[in-house]
Amino acid sequence: MSEEFKIEIVNPEKSFLVKEDVLEVVVPAFEGEMGILKNHIPIISFLKPGIIKILSKSGNENYYVEDGIVEFKNDNLSILTSSIFNLNDIDKSKLQDLLKLAEKESNKTDINDQAKYLIDQKIEVLKSLN
Repeated sequence: MSEEFKIEIVNPEKSFLVKEDVLEVVVPAFEGEMGILKNHIPIISFLKPGIIKILSKSGNENYYVEDGIVEFKNDNLSILTSSIFNLNDIDKSKLQDLLKLAEKESNKTDINDQAKYLIDQKIEVLKSLN
C-alpha cells in the first residue's frame, strides 16, 4: 500500500508547488509544528512564520513561510500563503533584509499582542536561518 499523498502550495502569483510523491510534511501551525502523513484526519489551521519541511520520494525540500492556511483532506494537502521562499534559492542578503524589516516592525509602539507574537516568531526563525 502506498504511503504517498499530494501537496499543492499556492501563492497569489501562481501555483507554487505540486508534488504527488509526498511521504510527510511538517508545517508551522499556530498550535505548534504539525507533522502530516497519509490518512491524517482532516484539518484546517493557520500557519505562523516558520519552515515547511517536505519529505518525498523525489527528495526533501524546505521552505520559509510567513503566513497562510493549511488544509488536509482526502490525502490532499493544500497550503495557501502570501509569502514563501525555497531555502535553497534564497540568499543571505534577502534573509538579512527580512530580519531587519521584522526587527523594525517589532519595535513599533502601536503594535497589538497578536502582531507582536507573529513578528517575534518571524525574527526567531530568520535568526535561526542565518
